Amino acid sequence: MSSAPPSSALRLLIVDDEALARLRLRQVIEAIEAPRAQVVGEAATVAEAQAELRRLGEGGVDAMLLDVGLPGPSGIALAAAMRTMSRPPAVIFVTAHAEHALQAFELQALDYLTKPVRSDRLRQALERVARWTRSAGGGPATQPTLVLNERGRVLRLPHDEILSLRADHKAVVVRTATGSYVVDEVLGELEERLGGAFLRVHRNALVARSAIRALELRPGLGDEAGADGWAVLVAAPGSVNGEWVAVSRRQVATVKAALAGGGSPG
Repeated sequence: MSSAPPSSALRLLIVDDEALARLRLRQVIEAIEAPRAQVVGEAATVAEAQAELRRLGEGGVDAMLLDVGLPGPSGIALAAAMRTMSRPPAVIFVTAHAEHALQAFELQALDYLTKPVRSDRLRQALERVARWTRSAGGGPATQPTLVLNERGRVLRLPHDEILSLRADHKAVVVRTATGSYVVDEVLGELEERLGGAFLRVHRNALVARSAIRALELRPGLGDEAGADGWAVLVAAPGSVNGEWVAVSRRQVATVKAALAGGGSPG
């Protein structure tokens, strides 16, 4: 039995039928400095996982690292069964197969990682768990999310993590505070899916209203080569770094209204 984790550490349950896979996950988890996490239980089957959940008690697990292919009932079946719990743990699928991602996200999984798991991807997933556990009454089902196709890999991004989206040839670059993703999507369709929390600032760019920090004339961003043009500074809350995104002339008034706290220029 694992020792009790520090009060600030995330409590994790690993469910995988391969002992070496569970050991590998433990090693990756232990190497991540922040957010801190500790494995409080392991299981090789759905029945063992359910027994561990009962042992640890309601609310005793913050997140489950769950394989899809298990002996007997699958990890997908376990995730579906946990939705009846009053306080289910967050689910991060960890699997060698990418084809179940859409079904996993329909079950409100926080993330879907493919083996071998990279440390940076697991850290990002744990950061999502940490934000989820801090949110009052929050949970995967209450967070608006965007499901994207990133060059053959299904990606799920909560709306509040997205800072900007820019069309680039036949793809869209989605930027968050922790990285950028090149996705096979159409900007106009993404605008409809994201709703009013995002603002069209240019024919090839959307930005999160909550991430807008400033509006300035910037050199080299005008319609003519080398000319000054309007741009908006987009940054995550509390961040000192950001990116400047060009703003078309007809959208300047709309951006000014957003900065002033209004929904439209008049």
